[in-house]
Amino acid sequence: MEAVDFLPYLGWIIGGAFVLGAGGILASFQTTRMKTKNGYPLEGMWGQSLKPGSDKQTAQRVTLLTQENAELRAELGAIKDRLVNVERIVTDGGYHLGAEIDALRDRALAGLKDKGEA
Repeated sequence: MEAVDFLPYLGWIIGGAFVLGAGGILASFQTTRMKTKNGYPLEGMWGQSLKPGSDKQTAQRVTLLTQENAELRAELGAIKDRLVNVERIVTDGGYHLGAEIDALRDRALAGLKDKGEA
């Protein structure tokens, strides 16, 4: 194929390149908008900070999030302890014994109902 064969498609090639470029620019704008909306610091091309996140409001937010994180970790630890106790109760032999007694009781009641005595 020669370069002359691509001339009819030159408009489509240029148009496609334009659309891809515009899409990339719009995606960059959207990413920057989402970062600023959600409080993430903006960085330049080489990682330098464009919008430093060291103001008073950010420091308070970090403090609150750290405190909430500690509370959630403590609550998770308490839930783990409770789960260990529940697992111990369920896997304990006494639990199985109670289930067997209930099954025997149900079987006896079913036998009495069959005889018409219950």
